[in-house]
Amino acid sequence: MSGALHHQVYIIGSGPAGYTAALYAGRANLAPYMAAGIQPGGQLTTTTEVENYPGFPDGLMGPDMMELFKQQACRFGLTLVNKMVERVDFSARPFRIFEDDGEVHTADAVIVATGATAKYLGVPGEQEMLGRGVSACATCDGFFFRGQQVAVVGGGDTAVEEATFLTKFADKVYLIHRRDELRASKIMQARAFKNPKIEFVWDTQVLEVLADDKGVSGVAVKNNKTGETRTIEVTGYFSAIGHKPNTDLFRGQLDMNDVGYLKVAAPSTYTNVEGVFAAGDVADPTYRQAVTAAGMGCAAAIDAERWLEAQHG
Repeated sequence: MSGALHHQVYIIGSGPAGYTAALYAGRANLAPYMAAGIQPGGQLTTTTEVENYPGFPDGLMGPDMMELFKQQACRFGLTLVNKMVERVDFSARPFRIFEDDGEVHTADAVIVATGATAKYLGVPGEQEMLGRGVSACATCDGFFFRGQQVAVVGGGDTAVEEATFLTKFADKVYLIHRRDELRASKIMQARAFKNPKIEFVWDTQVLEVLADDKGVSGVAVKNNKTGETRTIEVTGYFSAIGHKPNTDLFRGQLDMNDVGYLKVAAPSTYTNVEGVFAAGDVADPTYRQAVTAAGMGCAAAIDAERWLEAQHG
C-alpha cells in the first residue's frame, strides 16, 4: 500500500463528532480517512432512544442515528475502517498514525474525536442492563423515568446535578453514596438537601443492579457501617461517578487537564499541536451531548480546512 497511506485529514474515532467532522471535511474535498476505534459510533450506540437530537421529532435509537451519520459522511467521500489507533507521533509533520494491524499512515491534519467513557462501578447487572434502565446520562435519559423511582450513585457535582435534574421527572431519587458526606460544591449540596424528592442513602455501596423481564427492578445495597444489606426498589439506575476521556493515546503530546480532557483554544478546536484538532466529548467536560459533539466536529473540520489552506497558500 505504499503511496496510498497519506491523507489530508485523518480522523481518530467515530461518534457524532467524528462523523460530522468527516461530513464537513468530505464536502470540502479533503478526502477524510477515519479509524472508527473501539466503539464504532461512540457512546450513543449504547443508548436506546435518542429524543433530544434536533430534527428527529419521534426520537431514534442511538445505533440507528449513528448509522445515519455514518452513511451521510460516507456519501461525501469518507474512507472508514474499523480499526484502532495504537500510537501517534505528532512531533513532526506529516503526522504519523500507527494502526493496530501494523499499518502506518501519515496525515497533514488530524482530528481527534475519541470521546469519553462513562465510569461504572463494575457490579453485576450494570453492563447487562445498559440501555434497559442503566444509564450514565440523566439529561439523555431522564425523561423516560417520569413518575418512577430511580437511583443515582456518586457523591460529587455530577451525582448531585444528575439527581437534581432527575427530580423533574422521577417521583423519587435515591442518591447512594459510600461516604457520609458529599464532595459536591456547597451550593449544589444545599439545593439537593432542600429537594423533597431526593433521599440520601449514606455510607452505602451498591452490590448489584437487579432486573426483571421489563428492565431494572432495584439495587442491592450494603451499609458500610452496619453491614446491613437491603434492596431499594427502582426502575432506573444512573452511574454518576464521572467520565474518563479516551486520551491515554495522546499523553505527553497533547495538552490535557488533570482528568485527561484535551485542552483546546476555545472557541476553536485547536490543540497545542498545530494541525491537530479535537472535537466532542474528548475535549468537553461540560456538556457531553450528541448535538454539542456534532457542533464541535463541524468546527474541527472547518478549522482543519482553513489551517490546511493557510499552509498551502
